[in-house]
Amino acid sequence: MKSNSSKTRMIVGLGLLTAIVVVLQLLGAFIRFGTFSISLVLMPIVVGAALFGVGAGAWLGLVFGVVVLLSGDAALFLGINPFGTIVTVILKGVLAGVCAGLVYKLLAKRVPTIVAVIAAAAVCPIVNTGVFLLGCRLFFFDTIKEWAAGAGFGSNVGTYMIVGLVGFNFVFELAVNLILCPAIVSLIRYGEKSIAKN
Repeated sequence: MKSNSSKTRMIVGLGLLTAIVVVLQLLGAFIRFGTFSISLVLMPIVVGAALFGVGAGAWLGLVFGVVVLLSGDAALFLGINPFGTIVTVILKGVLAGVCAGLVYKLLAKRVPTIVAVIAAAAVCPIVNTGVFLLGCRLFFFDTIKEWAAGAGFGSNVGTYMIVGLVGFNFVFELAVNLILCPAIVSLIRYGEKSIAKN
């Protein structure tokens, strides 16, 4: 059973991370490379999953998905298939948080914390992008075939989806996560140890 101080720490931490997810998603909507905006939001999802567990990762991923839908960032897809858009956007956020939390939890007791955070930081954008691509294939394939042809990819839709839709964004999100998540979690853990000593 958790003590009152650790429950309070978790509630405050999740509240702050939830606010950061909302702000980063709204700001990230203005940073575009290609068709879609960069998801800076994956960082607080990984940090929350590492600090507070799988449920926290799921919650932060859900908040991410809801903000994407409400901010208009998914408007292009909502106009094509609202149900497919909602399922894809919510599922990719929640699963990215859950998987990051599970990977961290599985590794944290076996390897140094930083290695567990790096693994979670890698898994989060992989799952986010993978579910997005799966959603594109399941719900938007005919439209994406037209986009691929219009972009000069002909009938090579798979290449278009990887290069044209997610290529640079994925590489950027992965790099940012791998660099910043371990640093942020390390700083928070260091601060917690310093406070506990005093």
